[in-house]
Amino acid sequence: MMTAQRSERLTRRGAGLRLLTAARATLGVDTWSFKGKAVLITGGSRGLGLVLARALVRDRARVAIVARDEAELERAKADLQRRGTEVMTLRCDIKNPQEAEEAVRAVSAQIGPIDVIINNAGVIQAGPMELMLPDDYEEAMKTHFWGPLYVTLAALPDMRARGQGRIINISSIGGKVAVPHLLPYCASKFALTGLSEGLRSELLKDGIVVTTVCPGLMRTGSPYNALFKGKHRAEFAWFSILDSLPVTSISAERAARLILRASRRGRAEVILSVQAKVASAFHGLFPGLTADLSGIVNRLLPGPDGIGTDRARGRESQSWLSSSLLTVLTYRAARKNNEIP
Repeated sequence: MMTAQRSERLTRRGAGLRLLTAARATLGVDTWSFKGKAVLITGGSRGLGLVLARALVRDRARVAIVARDEAELERAKADLQRRGTEVMTLRCDIKNPQEAEEAVRAVSAQIGPIDVIINNAGVIQAGPMELMLPDDYEEAMKTHFWGPLYVTLAALPDMRARGQGRIINISSIGGKVAVPHLLPYCASKFALTGLSEGLRSELLKDGIVVTTVCPGLMRTGSPYNALFKGKHRAEFAWFSILDSLPVTSISAERAARLILRASRRGRAEVILSVQAKVASAFHGLFPGLTADLSGIVNRLLPGPDGIGTDRARGRESQSWLSSSLLTVLTYRAARKNNEIP
């Protein structure tokens, strides 16, 4: 009889804690800490994922990073070890559901049950819509929608059993406002935004808090690994210039601080950069006008010539303009954040 009563008390206590977590997250007053927590970061070998890993190491979290490239993972591991901590690295393609599930099991076995998932892995394909093939859309959807879903579903049973957890989904302002010459990217990020918002509403009852992150341009160095079609040198030039200028982008380190602060407070959404907030608000008020203005911008972008449907990485698309003083900050970020060796 005492055992049954004790079990009932524990059940009520667990339900109360989950209700408190949901209420505090909804009010944005959560003071959750990453210290000692087991964190899994997808796409953690470079760019924003690596910057987030550095910040979490400073917060004394137990960090595991997964990515597809072994050489990048080794460089990222050495970078983090120089900061005085051991991290787990694992080669994994999250687009494959079996690999995603195996990665979650391996991370849980080595560093403990996963407390935090940061779905950060991404791919950028830039170029005119005329040159985008169905494979481009499929790759973007697998990376930005299916991959996060596979990882999340693999980790959810344990999170639910413990009545706690954090999920941070790195979407984009391109997941709220469509940007010309980034159609596969935007379509898949819209899907991730919807998934993330829906997950939050359904998982709060289980004590799991989901935060959707919609950054504008960040100086992570990512243009060097983006994939460009058509006039790839011109595409890379405009992308890297906008990514580099302080008036149009924010630093990766500031972005990481804001992302982790939003998750600690249990916020539903964080839009990074003033420019991104303005774009999102304007689109919310005037969606038709936003689309028409984007159409005007599209006319100013490079046409569908050059290499056609072939793809070249940013680091293969250098020109005098993309190597000028206008892109110095992006180049420095790329070197610092493992985007280029």
